[in-house]
Amino acid sequence: MRTTFKDFFRKRLALDDTPERIALAFAVGVFLAFSPLLGLHTVLGIAIAFIFGLNRVAVLLGVFVNNPWTLVPIYTAGAYLGELLVDLPPAPGYPDFGWSRLWTARYWVDLAAHWRLLVPVALGSTVLAVLVALLSYPLALYVLRQRRGGDRSTSPLA
Repeated sequence: MRTTFKDFFRKRLALDDTPERIALAFAVGVFLAFSPLLGLHTVLGIAIAFIFGLNRVAVLLGVFVNNPWTLVPIYTAGAYLGELLVDLPPAPGYPDFGWSRLWTARYWVDLAAHWRLLVPVALGSTVLAVLVALLSYPLALYVLRQRRGGDRSTSPLA
């Protein structure tokens, strides 16, 4: 019974994957963590892991790079990068987007009217997501290979 239970979880969590597939799953999760799809990271990560048969744990570890402690720095960096890439002139009649107005209908009407302010954030976050995901793959692969003792015999690329 214990062996059956253990085999079930090994297959479900894809613990027998090659280091390359685990690193790829982690990189996909990191891409989602830095993407502008705030609030959908976990759901998308799980869906992508199941659809493509990726290591679910590795995808979720990558997704959870974006957490309450890293959320503000990640999106600040994305917004800054987006502002460097998109040169938008200041909006006339720029509304006050303060916390005190967050729960009012007028806030959301003003935000919708100034939707173009979200373009730099979306673009910057997407570019940042691609860059960080591309960097996270070789880093994760290196760590996994070191952890497995440098055994490349399980790797199709070895």
